[in-house]
Amino acid sequence: MSLKVNVRQVGQVAVIDLSGKITLGEGSGTLRDTVAEVSAKGNKNILLNMADVSYIDSAGLGEMVGSYTSVTTKGGQLKLVNLQTKLKDLMQITKLHTVFHVFEAEDEAIASF
Repeated sequence: MSLKVNVRQVGQVAVIDLSGKITLGEGSGTLRDTVAEVSAKGNKNILLNMADVSYIDSAGLGEMVGSYTSVTTKGGQLKLVNLQTKLKDLMQITKLHTVFHVFEAEDEAIASF
């Protein structure tokens, strides 16, 4: 299943709901393009809702880091919410939990901006 995205605005935060796999090719490109588009519209606060993400490969992780770098370079913030257990473990193994702010609940994540 390819990556599906839905962008919604919650106050000052652009929430990007992701569903599917973030993998080399279409999935990672979709993530990159969506974050770039949301950022280009002037959104400084971006929240990636990972509740329905079933799998991320190394290219997907690379795109997440690239998106984080791109957003923070422009003075914004990119945070994650609703990681499944496998993805939480992956963030621990790769030490990316030290880079990304990860939240369990969307309202808590939105309030953190």
